[in-house]
Amino acid sequence: MRSLRAVAFAVATSLAAIGIAHAQDATTLKKQMPGQWELSTTERSKTCVVTLKGDAAGQGFKLELEPACKTALPFTKDIVAWSVKGLDIVRLQGATGEAVIDFTEVEAGIFEGLRQGEGVYILQDLAAARSMAKSMDQMIGDWSMVRGNGQPVCGLTLTNTEAGPDNFQVFLKPKCDPAIAQFNPTQWRLERGQIILMSKAGEAWQFEADDNAQWRRVPDTADPLIMLRQ
Repeated sequence: MRSLRAVAFAVATSLAAIGIAHAQDATTLKKQMPGQWELSTTERSKTCVVTLKGDAAGQGFKLELEPACKTALPFTKDIVAWSVKGLDIVRLQGATGEAVIDFTEVEAGIFEGLRQGEGVYILQDLAAARSMAKSMDQMIGDWSMVRGNGQPVCGLTLTNTEAGPDNFQVFLKPKCDPAIAQFNPTQWRLERGQIILMSKAGEAWQFEADDNAQWRRVPDTADPLIMLRQ
């Protein structure tokens, strides 16, 4: 059997390695974050440009908020600095270091943060966010829903008319398949690469882009439902 001293040494070595790994991860994050970021609601109906800097400022690092931030997102008036907390939390903080909002990375370069009573906010690279906005603009217009065999079952129009927080109006055209007419979506949004259609009853259908530039309802079925841009 290994001696207690050997076991203790192995545990200490492992803990030290974990500590170093955590420190490296936090250090990497501090190096990666400086630059221009977009702070927004989940579907960018309200946006704000934040410039994170590498210069120390009190209990964190300096940042700049564009003047429109306080109007678009009122809570940003309390933000004076940013920092990295723990292993992977990017904090936008107040004058005494308290969190105004904490973000964690959910995808490469995309961070999510929750403010109680308000909802989820997104922090992402400004250039990537503007690219996504362009993608969303391409969603606006007429679409056709077809089955896997290509048979049309419904037509619909995605608009950029706001319909509540982060959602937009969608309209079905006449003579839709009964199942789709019963679902009767009234709102849509683009979220994490999915088109989401929502009914008044709160039901949601998700569609993901496939390799053929089509949008297939997920989870997939033996008789898939596909959205095609007209």
